[in-house]
Amino acid sequence: MSPVIAFDNVSKRFIINHQRTSLQEKLTGIVRPRPPTEAFWALRDVSFSVEKGESIGLIGHNGAGKSTALKLMTRILEPSSGTVTIDGRVAALLELGSGFHPDLSGRENVFLYGSLMGFGRREMQQRLDAIVEFAEIGDFFDMEVKHYSSGMYTRLAFAAATEVDPEILITDEVLAVGDEAFQRRCMERIYRFRRMGKTIVFVSHALEVVRTLCDYAVWLDKGVARATGVASAVIDEYLTDVNRKERERVERLRGEDEERDTDTAAEPDDHRRFGSREVEITAVELLNEAGTPRAVFQTHETVIVRMHYAAREAVRYPVFGIALHHGNGLWLTGPNTSFDGVDIPVVEGAGYVDFIIPDLPLLTGRYDLTVAVYDETMLHPYDHHERKYQLVVQSRGLRERYGTLTLGGAWRWSNTPAPTHTPERSRP
Repeated sequence: MSPVIAFDNVSKRFIINHQRTSLQEKLTGIVRPRPPTEAFWALRDVSFSVEKGESIGLIGHNGAGKSTALKLMTRILEPSSGTVTIDGRVAALLELGSGFHPDLSGRENVFLYGSLMGFGRREMQQRLDAIVEFAEIGDFFDMEVKHYSSGMYTRLAFAAATEVDPEILITDEVLAVGDEAFQRRCMERIYRFRRMGKTIVFVSHALEVVRTLCDYAVWLDKGVARATGVASAVIDEYLTDVNRKERERVERLRGEDEERDTDTAAEPDDHRRFGSREVEITAVELLNEAGTPRAVFQTHETVIVRMHYAAREAVRYPVFGIALHHGNGLWLTGPNTSFDGVDIPVVEGAGYVDFIIPDLPLLTGRYDLTVAVYDETMLHPYDHHERKYQLVVQSRGLRERYGTLTLGGAWRWSNTPAPTHTPERSRP
């Protein structure tokens, strides 16, 4: 079977002009020396193919070349070298604003779009009710689209593009501007297209949607195809690289913070730290099971929160504790040595206290860490560091992907009725 989409060593080059020409210079014909230019390769020797009925996702950071690849598929751009082969009627949803004329009404644009796709007015008239129903823009259908909101524009564009029975559907993050209900309807239609054997090219930063929707994926990085193949494997490889860069960034920022803390040690502490300082928390470390400091942890790893302390005098029965907040402010937990029945009879001089999390239940995110030491009554703070530290968590290969916590649960299914249980009556 021959592919319906094929990129064969495709490259696309743009010329960047680093010197602006004023309107006055253009009108008066003032001649300046040729401005300096630079060649920018949006794509470089990219090759992949898609068979009929397959779905492929293009992933990568912003500016990686994904939108350029889609514009080559839709013939908006021509490659600088290599060949792009497309076999089938294409419906494309690229960046907002492409495809419709702003001075025409929604109705007029639908008929114009249909004519560009090879449909006559009578054929589009037969599809019109379905388009209007899906778009849900009501009386605005006969208003000029330049007055539409981004959501209204997207509704109409998606409805028109998917109602003309394309053989290849191409989407580029355009669904991100729709509301939740509209996005769900769009995804339902895309999945229906897939079941019908249509070819789908999908660009999104929602990697789990790409993982479930697409058979294959291409990871583009600075215009180069870093990986092509089965979607789940390519996404895992991409996430490994993203996680590595994130660890390096967090470690760099942490080092800069430590330098800044050292430089300003003589200055008064900010409002996030308070207490009488009979016992001071002098340093906080996040360690893995081997006792190695880490900037980023994986879900289910062992995490050790180590609080180094120094007591100027003997202090009896101090209470050490931590608190974890999600980055959005949600308070997750707040254990301490007193609640857990751990007595520390006395501290004097230097030492440390560890809080050990044997199986980190947190999903991907940034979490703020508070550490503190209080007196025996837990009313008087010796040293309290309010959300001064950060725990960065990444998840890989988990069944649970949304939310804050992993429950580690299991599913059970039966095709027979469950027994009926009579609720127990409370005794009088």
